[in-house]
Amino acid sequence: MATDTNKSGRSGGYTSVVCIKQVPDTKQVTGEAMKADGTINRAALPAIFNPEDRNALEAALSVRDRCGGKVIALAMGLPAACAILREALMCGADEAYLVTDRKAAGSDTLATSYILSQAVRRFNPDLVFCGRQAIDGDTAQTGPQIAEKLGYAAITYLEKLEMDGDWAIATRDIGTGIETDRVKLPALFTVTEKFGDLRPYEMRRVMKYKKAKAPVENGGAAPEGAAAIGQLSCDDIGCDPARCGFAGSPTSVHRIVSVVLAGGDYKEVAATDEGINGLIGELIADHTIG
Repeated sequence: MATDTNKSGRSGGYTSVVCIKQVPDTKQVTGEAMKADGTINRAALPAIFNPEDRNALEAALSVRDRCGGKVIALAMGLPAACAILREALMCGADEAYLVTDRKAAGSDTLATSYILSQAVRRFNPDLVFCGRQAIDGDTAQTGPQIAEKLGYAAITYLEKLEMDGDWAIATRDIGTGIETDRVKLPALFTVTEKFGDLRPYEMRRVMKYKKAKAPVENGGAAPEGAAAIGQLSCDDIGCDPARCGFAGSPTSVHRIVSVVLAGGDYKEVAATDEGINGLIGELIADHTIG
């Protein structure tokens, strides 16, 4: 079994769960991206693997490569989200599961974190990894909320991770520098792009998983010759219906407004003492400062 090159691992390695999300590609926003009611027109945007969730998957795979164990990819959404679970398997995840249920429709971060925490609990992992945030919401709330519901320590903005038996040594970005924390497992980590890019697909895994689907997409069974993606319902993971979907989502979006920044007049200021002093004088004169 492989061991961590900096700190000792432990017998049997570590079980990691990575929470991933399929999101609309916000870089492809057009005039058709919003509906009349102010909600996102997801049909008008291509769906992609949330970028920082890719970094989270790489973090989990790196721990397994160094210390042994397994990596479980977990997504919540419609059956179409199997696309990113296939990607996770092609890159090296050992197992993949989709939580899909009408009861989960309309979930905000509170309900989503509850449902995902129930699913994560099923696997009793040592480590949980999430992307720092999803590009379709930018709240950065789901990961820490999962940790709170599981009773796990939460380490955010992860850049580097080393293992030392039942402990993890995490390096994280704190805005003004970096901080190193020693945390007892189990623990949850939210990961930024600074951890490193997700490795490319492995060809043999592409051939094995290119047709992988959740059973619901094929009458309850995986297609012949394809590996299956596990499917979980809210009932399977013991969710309270009152905490799922719209019923469990107190967040109410009043409206979404598309802000257009229009250019205006500008004045070029020379990068000299005279230029700067002149600018300061004008700002004082019109009471912007002073």
